[in-house]
Amino acid sequence: MNRPLTLVVMAAGMGSRYGGLKQIEPVGPCGEAVVDYSVFDALRAGFSRVVFVIRRDIEAAFRDAVGRRFESRVEVRYAFQELDKVPAGFTVPTGRTKPWGTGHALLCACEVVESPCAVINADDFYGADAYRVLGDFLGRNPLPGQIEEYAMVGYALESTLSEHGTVARGVCATDAQGCLVSVEELTAIERTPDGIRHRQPDGTDRRLTGRETVSLNCWGFTLSIGAHLRRLFESFLRANPGNLKAEFYIPAAVNDLVREGCVRVKVLPTCAQWFGVTYREDRALVTQSIRRLVERGIYPARLWG
Repeated sequence: MNRPLTLVVMAAGMGSRYGGLKQIEPVGPCGEAVVDYSVFDALRAGFSRVVFVIRRDIEAAFRDAVGRRFESRVEVRYAFQELDKVPAGFTVPTGRTKPWGTGHALLCACEVVESPCAVINADDFYGADAYRVLGDFLGRNPLPGQIEEYAMVGYALESTLSEHGTVARGVCATDAQGCLVSVEELTAIERTPDGIRHRQPDGTDRRLTGRETVSLNCWGFTLSIGAHLRRLFESFLRANPGNLKAEFYIPAAVNDLVREGCVRVKVLPTCAQWFGVTYREDRALVTQSIRRLVERGIYPARLWG
């Protein structure tokens, strides 16, 4: 690896379903949050910079509870996702309070990102192998004239569900070369006694096998993503002038780029175990899972000893 790599951590959401600032909830044996393990794994995989995407109103709490733990170990920067961060010529619709989504969060991060980057959610535990495969991918030197390549770490749907409510997942279709054909954002997936289902907007159910490859917002991008997102966000705003809840998602933006043929997205398989904190009840399972990894020697008991 001969290029510096950046980890972008999207941590601006307050966790409305969880009921609090779940990004800094302690789950490790010495009070570590999920994001501690993400940064730890990224550093082991060769990443040397971290950009936290947060909101101004949680800045002090986040810096005190999380950011300062890393500042002596890695270069740390902050990007701020705010509702009024829209391109020149656009305004925030009256009554809009909902954030613009993960695509907008990454666009805000691009203001301070200066190298190829991995992009993750703050409250998802992706596992060490996910950072290893992303680090290997992003550390390559692209061949001259080669189409721009991005990456996505893929997980099996059945291993990413919560027992305490519905989840949103990007369900992926790939080609014979393991490249992304499309990613469909499904926002109400749950396990039922009859199997896994997605409750569609019209109220009908769509059955899923559980073997589908899904995106959990674990991406690898080169610096070109910033220009692409700026263009696509402007298109999104023009298409949704009065929609107070529409969100600009990373999977939707990637879908557009793949459809345009200007990028190729490699879906990277991983042996890593994923778990996340969507609902407050998920915390106990995450805590137990991390304890087992510590007992197996995957992580030290005191992460930053």
